[in-house]
Amino acid sequence: MKYKQHLPSVKRSVLLALAAVVLAVAIFVADTLTDLEIAVPVFYTAVVLISVSFCTRRGIVLVGFGCVALTVLSDLLTPESSSSQAGIINTIISILAIVVTTALVLRIDSAERAVYDARAQLAHVARVTALGELTASIAHEVNQPIAATVINGNASLHWLSADPPNLDEARLAIERIVKDANRAGEVVGRVRALAKRAPAQKVFCDINSVVHEIVTLTASELRKNHIALETDLRANLSPIFADPVQLQQVILNLVLNAIEAMQNTPEESRLLYIGSNGDSGVVVVTIRDSGMGFGQVAQGQIFDAFYTTKSGGMGLGLTISRSIIEGHGGRIWAEPNNPRGAIFRFALPDATNNVVLSGAAVGTSKPWRRLNPQSQ
Repeated sequence: MKYKQHLPSVKRSVLLALAAVVLAVAIFVADTLTDLEIAVPVFYTAVVLISVSFCTRRGIVLVGFGCVALTVLSDLLTPESSSSQAGIINTIISILAIVVTTALVLRIDSAERAVYDARAQLAHVARVTALGELTASIAHEVNQPIAATVINGNASLHWLSADPPNLDEARLAIERIVKDANRAGEVVGRVRALAKRAPAQKVFCDINSVVHEIVTLTASELRKNHIALETDLRANLSPIFADPVQLQQVILNLVLNAIEAMQNTPEESRLLYIGSNGDSGVVVVTIRDSGMGFGQVAQGQIFDAFYTTKSGGMGLGLTISRSIIEGHGGRIWAEPNNPRGAIFRFALPDATNNVVLSGAAVGTSKPWRRLNPQSQ
């Protein structure tokens, strides 16, 4: 499956590389065998531009130098035409065009990398901020297994000090100690994964497992706010090729927003629904709450940067979430929940679908033509 996932991108890179080579050869032949009074090597700039799609920065530089070398070599092979005034001018123009194009391409690449790094840093800050909101819940989730470990440790000492020692009961108590220690370690591991600042690493993952991680991490927060949780995670969904930490950030942000939106809702009406399903090569996650919802005006702006309906909000959480989902080739949108509340959905292509999802305006309730999520 991994081979199939990467095959289209590999084929595309190979085809582009072959196209660049063929174009460079054609330009070289035309420049060498014809006696045109135009700067034919200028067309090498197209080769440099194509190389962006399959080369690293060093590769782009090498392609640029290679094009300059081919230009000079063509002149050496045609001394009678290159020694003329027009030939010298054409060569100078061509070399300058190749060098300038290469420099501009590298500069654009550097700017894109800077934007990507800034976006990744902002996403990391948002994750840490979200974890800060969960500090009390995380402490509770860790303290529970630690307290259980102490109780079971004392119990095992009691059974071992009996006369005769009750080894069976002591063994059971020790097994519970190991289980509780692993449980505490898992909570700490989840927090460390979300707090860690690392480049995106896409792997094949199960969206339901990603949802379970966040459900476990926010369980105490849901209990503290007296919110009932309903999950409907469809089994046997196709795996997706994504960064699980970034997807956890999206789901965590949506869950925290839902919890905050239901703070003024009567306790008996507080319900958070999390569902997943698959359809036509995509995996869809739905998060629905019974909170205050949003109006039609807010619906069109809810994913805009710095737009927020919360008094102390920065208006970046949903913007970052949209950036993450679109960075994975997916879409995210919102719609009102009747009679009250909001529904957020995001969809990602599964591991067998290499098509970037498109066709719907972000922030609207209308999915694109390829997607027909079930009404939750």
